[in-house]
Amino acid sequence: MDVLYFAWVRERIGLPKERVETDAATVADLVSELRAREDRYDAAFADLSALRVAVDQELTDFDAPLAGAREVAFFPPMTGG
Repeated sequence: MDVLYFAWVRERIGLPKERVETDAATVADLVSELRAREDRYDAAFADLSALRVAVDQELTDFDAPLAGAREVAFFPPMTGG
């Protein structure tokens, strides 16, 4: 699946997008796998309350299932203006 990173998440990880092979059942499981990779991932996902996630371009929660998902995006909360 494609994993996309936006704003400071992208800056901490150093990539805007990557292809990830995973057996993760939920977004939270995917985050755990990513955090175990390297310190930069661990730093980016250290505070999940500061992140939002979308699966296949639908805003969702970290307990969302990943079965059949093609894309997961991580980004900071958006502000209006």
